[in-house]
Amino acid sequence: MGLLGPGISEVIATTRGNAAPVGVIRRGDDLTAVLFRGSHTARNVVRDGWLVANVSHDPVVFVRTAFEDLPADAFVTVPALGWDRLAAADGFAACRAEILRETSEAYLIGLTVEREEILEARCVPANRGRCAVLEAAVHATRFRQTGDPVLGRLIRHHASIIRRCGGPAELEALALLLGYIGGEPGDSSR
Repeated sequence: MGLLGPGISEVIATTRGNAAPVGVIRRGDDLTAVLFRGSHTARNVVRDGWLVANVSHDPVVFVRTAFEDLPADAFVTVPALGWDRLAAADGFAACRAEILRETSEAYLIGLTVEREEILEARCVPANRGRCAVLEAAVHATRFRQTGDPVLGRLIRHHASIIRRCGGPAELEALALLLGYIGGEPGDSSR
């Protein structure tokens, strides 16, 4: 089955000089991803025809890549392919990418694994704080665009889980996330 298991695997997708959180969807043997038009990731995939799905347990990297570009030294090259991957990835699946469908807002991308590798073999237990960082980051990217109060409530909910269940890395990721959106939604200091 490989690194990308059934359902949606939350990864950091890399393209040429770019990294962003992406959900890779596995249904049976089919791998797909939805990429939003206007994003660096979508433009690069359409242009170059590849994407590397990086597995990382670092919540700070998820938040940073959701809101900013990483420096050039955050990337290394996948041998024989010449594609960019995260230097600090625990593993990766380098995929050819083709547009299956497109709308005015997004592309449905079909992925075919060309090479995958486990770089760091370690057992990482589930952590509710880490999972809540991923959920909060998804809501925060949309909240920053729309200011939707429902998303603000969801961010506050996940922030409370991060504070209760997270460790130092999750708390650092939460502080970064709140900085990117101008403070905790609903906070009167905002």
